Amino acid sequence: MKSEWIKKKLSDIADFNPRETIKKGTIAKKISMDVLRPFCRDVPYYTEESFSGGTKFRNGDTIMARITPCLENGKTAQVLILNDGEVGFGSTEYIVFRAKEGIADKDYLFYLVCSPEVRDSAIKSMVGSSGRQRVQTDVVKNLEIKVPPLAEQEKIGSFLKLIDDKIVLNDRINKNLPPLHRLEQIVKLYGGGNEETPQAFSSLWAA
Repeated sequence: MKSEWIKKKLSDIADFNPRETIKKGTIAKKISMDVLRPFCRDVPYYTEESFSGGTKFRNGDTIMARITPCLENGKTAQVLILNDGEVGFGSTEYIVFRAKEGIADKDYLFYLVCSPEVRDSAIKSMVGSSGRQRVQTDVVKNLEIKVPPLAEQEKIGSFLKLIDDKIVLNDRINKNLPPLHRLEQIVKLYGGGNEETPQAFSSLWAA
């Protein structure tokens, strides 16, 4: 029997810019806007700086650029570089989304925020002078979307996370191994099980 997806406001399943505290002058991990890669879940690196202001977040939170052209360019990421209980900070031009405990799955929420259903609505809500337009956060909060039960969210989030994890692994292979070894590792990763598989991959590599 297919589970029932219920229409909810995005603010029903996520906390927006949840309140966190970092004392001014504290050295903390910072994720700058220019660090985020377009349409990429993972934050490639961070800096440790003295806190003087900015949005604050914890591991598992989703951060989305709210200013043009960063949002249109796909600058949305999931924070995965902090330790348990640690609070980091970043640009004031982020919107921070945190999955409500017992209601939403953090991975499902990340992919939902990245979906056209949320992204396009956020982009359309932008107001301000040309070149400095910003998302109207209240519009995104009140966006109504159909959401599956938590158990199904977890299954969807886990499946999509697995794909992203493989992309990350492939990136590491591409950076750290010479071409032939990269090919062998990709064949193993995706389960090449016969003699024709390496040849097929070789043809793709050559292309």
